[in-house]
Amino acid sequence: MTAWQRMQRLPRSEQRAAQDALLQRYVREYLYPFSPYYRALFDDNGIRPEQIKTADDLRRIPLSSKQDLLPTDDDPQRFKQFILQPDPASIKKAWPLKKKLPLLWQKWTQGANAVRQRVRSEFAPCFMTFTTGRSAEPVPFFYSPHDIQNLHDTGARLVDVMGLDPDYRIANVFPYAPHLAFWQVFFAGQATGMMALSTGGGKVMGSSGDLRAISRLRADALIGVPGYVYHLLRRAVSEGLDLSSIRCVVLGAERVPPSLKGKIVQLLAAAGANDVRVFGTYGFTEARMAFAECPTKDNEYTGYHLYPDLAIFEVIDPKTGEVLPDGEDGELVFTPLQARASTVFRYRTGDRVRGGLQYEPCPHCGRTVPRISSDLTRESSLKDLQLLKVKGTLVNLEDAAMLLGGMDEVEEWQIELRKKDDDPHEVDEMVVHLSVKSGACEDVAAKRVQELFKSRLEISPNRVEFYGLESMLNKIGMETEMKEKRFLDARPQV
Repeated sequence: MTAWQRMQRLPRSEQRAAQDALLQRYVREYLYPFSPYYRALFDDNGIRPEQIKTADDLRRIPLSSKQDLLPTDDDPQRFKQFILQPDPASIKKAWPLKKKLPLLWQKWTQGANAVRQRVRSEFAPCFMTFTTGRSAEPVPFFYSPHDIQNLHDTGARLVDVMGLDPDYRIANVFPYAPHLAFWQVFFAGQATGMMALSTGGGKVMGSSGDLRAISRLRADALIGVPGYVYHLLRRAVSEGLDLSSIRCVVLGAERVPPSLKGKIVQLLAAAGANDVRVFGTYGFTEARMAFAECPTKDNEYTGYHLYPDLAIFEVIDPKTGEVLPDGEDGELVFTPLQARASTVFRYRTGDRVRGGLQYEPCPHCGRTVPRISSDLTRESSLKDLQLLKVKGTLVNLEDAAMLLGGMDEVEEWQIELRKKDDDPHEVDEMVVHLSVKSGACEDVAAKRVQELFKSRLEISPNRVEFYGLESMLNKIGMETEMKEKRFLDARPQV
């Protein structure tokens, strides 16, 4: 029985006990002795590694954020402070005798070079990805061979949680880039032996090339960014393609509205695929792993199933930083338990979750691991435009996205914020750009948008403007941008 097979069914008390033991070991033997940033953080705040005994003790440690990783004039390569950097002296001081004995034996029997190679295989950076987002500096995150193995393991866990057959053929249409989503799928295929074709997404092969590849592969699983997957399937239906081989769709890198799952199922039914499972996933660069929902008959939200032996999550009040009770809305905080190379600790993800962490056994699959509510707003969305005052009203535009995505008559959309007459001192204007399905009445769609926004968001768009589908796809950069431009802030800066 693998560690994951055992862990996913343990009672919560046993999972917590295992987490506490892993946390103690990680702080004492890896984080404090080898991380320049966190060793200084502990020392500056009078924290000793021995004080961190349980997950509850994490509250002693100040929160970290992406801001701490960004370059400064004094330290233009500040990200290096977050890379674990052991040397013979620090290893000798930090590791207990039972952990040093294998190294000593290897030195005696194979020589010092063999020991150096062993340490390099655990700690030396050998692979790099970057954080994403248009409003902050991309930060490099490094993997050691140990971390690459974790990426294999978490890929296999994703396949297990979603209940995918190892014989499935996978079409990976995530953008080809040094970002987690693409590589998590790649290594999942490597770990499980599943046949995976990685097309690189629309920016590499274009939607026509992707569809030809999916059709020729007779793919069982389609994996990619929600907006692009929807675009592909819509085009497949319009061209009369046969996608009857597809059994599941896995969506990542963005929030997945329940209505979008329904639209995807409808499109696939029109392309010949029936009884399709649609999954949402959650991951972020700094974690170097992703989490998935389990299958249900109606593709409902089930929460992202976590790995208690690899990470601890907390939910905090985003204003005060205080840890919130189970089930409350707040911001996710991430702490790894097995990381090497680039390592963050008690890290503010910036992602906001409604419903917090759920600890009762999953009612669908019976796993006892904690779950993050699937109703989650990603930091990238929050940074672009979210939770801003528009016309004096605080608006979460992620909720606006859910409304537009849930309208059956809407094909594509974009929300633009402007200033009246382009005067930076004038009032805000909100313009909703829409492309509607053939046969849909634009006047009816515009009225419904106005009513939904007013009733749900307490604000109405100033205008609803309509575009043909191709014009709208160009406007949002469907096949030219790494990520569709759903929100556009065209307000002049004062």
